[in-house]
Amino acid sequence: MRNLYNVESRLKTFYNKHVVLPKRQKTQLFKLKNINVNRLEEGIKEYNSEKGTNYQVVETITQGSVAMSTVVQNESSDYDIDVAIVFDKDNLPEGTTATKNMVANALKKKCKQFNVEPEAKTNCVRISYKEGYHVDFAVYRRAKNYLGEYEYEHCGSEWRKRDPIAITKWFIESNREKEYKLRIVVRLLKMFCKSRDWIMPGGLVQSVLVEERFEKDDRIDEMFYKTAKSIRDRLVYNKEVYNPADGSQSLKLIKKDDDRLQRLQERLTTYINKLDVLFEEDCTDKQAVRAWNDFFNHSYWQEQYENAQETRTLEKSAFSKSNEELIYNESEEFIQYYFPIENRYQLTLECHVEQNGFRIDTLMNILRQDKWLSPQKTLKFFISSNTVPKPYDIYWKVKNRGDEAKRRNLVRGQIIKTNSETHTEATQFKGEHFVECYIVQNGVCVAKAKIDVPISYQS
Repeated sequence: MRNLYNVESRLKTFYNKHVVLPKRQKTQLFKLKNINVNRLEEGIKEYNSEKGTNYQVVETITQGSVAMSTVVQNESSDYDIDVAIVFDKDNLPEGTTATKNMVANALKKKCKQFNVEPEAKTNCVRISYKEGYHVDFAVYRRAKNYLGEYEYEHCGSEWRKRDPIAITKWFIESNREKEYKLRIVVRLLKMFCKSRDWIMPGGLVQSVLVEERFEKDDRIDEMFYKTAKSIRDRLVYNKEVYNPADGSQSLKLIKKDDDRLQRLQERLTTYINKLDVLFEEDCTDKQAVRAWNDFFNHSYWQEQYENAQETRTLEKSAFSKSNEELIYNESEEFIQYYFPIENRYQLTLECHVEQNGFRIDTLMNILRQDKWLSPQKTLKFFISSNTVPKPYDIYWKVKNRGDEAKRRNLVRGQIIKTNSETHTEATQFKGEHFVECYIVQNGVCVAKAKIDVPISYQS
């Protein structure tokens, strides 16, 4: 088979400008989440005062597409914000209906301005906004097992064992294994599924299908095409999709889910066929752009089509340095998606700054003088104080911020278990970087600390 006509630079620009959710919108989603968590907590306090109860939310965990960072711009009026709220098992009604009603009634006390009251559904309690998006509170209870670790049960039609962070962990680890390309393809598939007035499978089902049929390629247009085609081929003979965190649980809950998977297969077939022209030897630039315009049905591709040529044009290299075409590995990970957080103990970090094997100063003293570091320095981070009793595990995270980190594709941010009280880095390029350390005991992050590392200019 001939290679796909190369539109990679255009697809990268489309991805960066029209697919990836801008930071301000991400911030808004987390703001909405926090507002409603506060409403719930205040509502529970009022409920307790009236009923003489003592219910308390002990953990809140962001879930779904917001946690996996797969929300796309086409969902601007249809955001689903999924939040797990966790109670201690011995301080909660036994029945699932009573538990969800308690949560719904607590929310109603603080959501009186909503047109639709908070609603207890089978698997969650929902707050609906008139703009079209909603916040789903999935209710959990927890209890410690004989090892001292928490086990969780989800409040559905009955209590079922379920880890509230398992699916997010699955996605983060799968994305890392696939060199941070999985999220790119998931977002592009979601853009396709949201490109018309279609009712398609939910985001989790789409993510599972992409992970299962992922086709790696150096070019993202090839990678997306091959993966989408493989998903279509798979759906022809198999429309069962299982929970990636529990292989015994189907993600098809109602008959409509079968219809949605059938619709995805049919729509992929129709629009993948429109991309056949990309394999023709005499395919022109205008034909190629029109094919992708048909596929994504987006104004960006229509504009590109109007300016395209009736000639064959080679796209720019995949290593283009244009900001619009730059795609970096979104590799940052967050401790709350791996472990529940209970800051029970104190943890403090310090850092020695060295050059050519000689200690210059401490990072703290440099920052007190309102100075930034320069490159070519060795940074030796260490735990200077820690009140956590042993045994425990130690994790470190190094995050590079700024345009230079993105240009070099070195944002980092992975959480790595080392069990070492020290961590060494070297200053390389400009940015407001930071290092974090986490102490994990019995499956809970019980202490964490952060130290900022501003670097003034690049080498």
